Amino acid sequence: MNESSALPSTVAWTRAIAVASLLSLIVLGLVWELWLAPTGNRSLALKVLPLAVPLAGLLKNRMYTYRWVSLLVWVYFTEGVVRATSDHGPSALLAIVEVVLCVALFAACATHVRWRLRKAKESAA
Repeated sequence: MNESSALPSTVAWTRAIAVASLLSLIVLGLVWELWLAPTGNRSLALKVLPLAVPLAGLLKNRMYTYRWVSLLVWVYFTEGVVRATSDHGPSALLAIVEVVLCVALFAACATHVRWRLRKAKESAA
């Protein structure tokens, strides 16, 4: 199997990882702030709202959405690193999970964009 025939399945694979990571970050944020390790009056659960915005774009396979999600995810990565190093108990473990999901989301989005652009260039040539 040559590289060009492997690209479409790889693009679909990265899309699936990106969508799964994004959905997992949303669920993690809600479960974390509402049940597992709530802080204050649980208003931090609202932090997942910006993650819901790009979900439709990822599901519709919009290239622009993959690009800006790869930038948005660093806000959540930073929160995860800060809370993993400053919180204690279950919150620190949940923060580590958040960091891992953010890295997976970024890698999937970056790889997806790169392979789709490569495939488009090959098709144009």
